Amino acid sequence: MRVHAGRAACDSPVSLMAIRFDRPVSNAARFSRRLGAFALVLCLAALVGHRFAGLVTPYLVLVLLVSAGFALLAALLAVAGLRSLWLTGAEGGLDALKALIFAALPLAIGGIAVERYFMLPAIYDVSTDLVSAPDWLKTPNADQIWLKRQPAVTPEDREKQLEAYPELTGRRYDGAIDRVLEAVKKVAKQGGVRITRADGDSEPNRDLEDRPAKPQPDEGAVAEAPEAVPIPTPRPYDDDVALLIRRANGVTLQGETRTLVLGLRFDIVIRLREEAETTLVDVRVASRYGPHDLGLSADIAEDYLRALDSELLGIAGS
Repeated sequence: MRVHAGRAACDSPVSLMAIRFDRPVSNAARFSRRLGAFALVLCLAALVGHRFAGLVTPYLVLVLLVSAGFALLAALLAVAGLRSLWLTGAEGGLDALKALIFAALPLAIGGIAVERYFMLPAIYDVSTDLVSAPDWLKTPNADQIWLKRQPAVTPEDREKQLEAYPELTGRRYDGAIDRVLEAVKKVAKQGGVRITRADGDSEPNRDLEDRPAKPQPDEGAVAEAPEAVPIPTPRPYDDDVALLIRRANGVTLQGETRTLVLGLRFDIVIRLREEAETTLVDVRVASRYGPHDLGLSADIAEDYLRALDSELLGIAGS
């Protein structure tokens, strides 16, 4: 009887029922994926709009800050989701991984910006000549909106530049100004610098004592009329810039450039001066927006001067 009862108990439907364990679901992981995707879309839209659709830089900075904030929140929620997966086996590991991938770009841009903001001086204008910086042919003027800054560069700003970028100095080349100028324009074009203005003398200046004195006619003398009056013909020049600077003692070029990825705008001045059969080249670069250029102005100036050294290899002096 006991054996029969045991078999009956084993064959009962209740004893054969399988036990199922329901895995918990991590809501943090799910929300992290959505926030990460939103942050990535917002970041890409801002970059494309700034680069191609005319979104001004102050609004770009604002949108990138918001995007980085959402990306940081998504990363924190993703970490919480992964922790739940490790401790309780909660679902959402794949969502957390996607969130971290989505948040990578906004966080990378924000992290680099924050690191440069605190490690580099808060200046927006750099020059290779700290005492007499090249003057703007037309002072850049842009609506700063909420990125307010001091309009004039102070001596304290130049001291900060010298401390942060001591190797940013001008160049002296043992060559005529027209030869150096040709290289200057070539390197500017290759580096994405668009020359917008130019200024210079069409003839080299002479000292008063070196100028030939005009002969004074005697009293009663009649000046001889030339047999034929030569008609001046325009000299063929490469372009309007060359017309201003050909064999000049001093030349100033002003242009603008943009960074490759973010499309940030910078204004640049290149000044050439003849000194004792050499040509001295100075560069000034300024961010068009904001009180802090994150070190990009110095990077642009150094890259340009290195490219110019390579173009004029062999005639660069100290």
